[in-house]
Amino acid sequence: MVRPSRSYRVFQGINAVVLTLVVIVTLYPFVNIIARSFSGERQIRAGEVTLWPKGFDLTTYDIVFHDAMFWRNYGNTVLYTVVSTAIAMVLTTCYAYVLSKKHLKGRGLLVGIAVFTMFFTGGLIPNYVLITSLGLKNTIWALALPNAISVFNLLVMKAFFENLPSELEEAAQIDGLGTYGILARIVLPLSKAVVATMVLFYSVSFWNSWFGAFLYLDRTELMPVTVYLRNLIAGATGGGNAGAGTEQLTQVAANIQAVTIVLTSLPILCVYPFVQRYFVSGVMLGAVKG
Repeated sequence: MVRPSRSYRVFQGINAVVLTLVVIVTLYPFVNIIARSFSGERQIRAGEVTLWPKGFDLTTYDIVFHDAMFWRNYGNTVLYTVVSTAIAMVLTTCYAYVLSKKHLKGRGLLVGIAVFTMFFTGGLIPNYVLITSLGLKNTIWALALPNAISVFNLLVMKAFFENLPSELEEAAQIDGLGTYGILARIVLPLSKAVVATMVLFYSVSFWNSWFGAFLYLDRTELMPVTVYLRNLIAGATGGGNAGAGTEQLTQVAANIQAVTIVLTSLPILCVYPFVQRYFVSGVMLGAVKG
């Protein structure tokens, strides 16, 4: 067994120290947010909270969790995220697969149309008028369809598909597979890495989105949880009635932002480790082995 050289051991030590510092710098803000969400109003305002809760207080969590509308809106968010992500993945995958074919007539025009929308949009008012005139207001489609294709995600998938060996598709055509069969049975199994990445990107985007719902949804029972928490922040910081007394309202105003960050980030943090599995396996399956 060959022993590592002294310079390599020094490199390993420096690398370990640097990565440890990066982890600490990355985790500290989030741990601080969690500690603040469980801390008392006086300790938060005095700046005494660092990595551990002080003046342990669950007032804000209690108010949020005992509100039936919170759970209704949370369910809406799950539904909106799942449906919107599914639609976005189908449209983005099909569009990217088409654009990856260099022999396609009009390919440059289709790419240009997609890229054009990255820099120029119709504007807020025309979009609102369009959604309203199509009868999509107060429906899930007002949230899912306008953001169904992210051009950045589209170009990333297109580049990934272009790097797949064309010989695999030619062999599949000889075996009698059509275009959709090749996409479903050959291309997608080799593209788990990029598919998992796009699912994560889209789901995080739809989960955190609130402005579209704020514009196109009028009924409270249709709102996602992000709008619910946004209204709770506005009520607490603005001195409005958040469903609690004066003392409770003061506590809510002190740590509502921390509670909001924890409640909206926790589901994504729970899902990410499972998606991470497919990053690794997708890379291995998509590798060209000699």
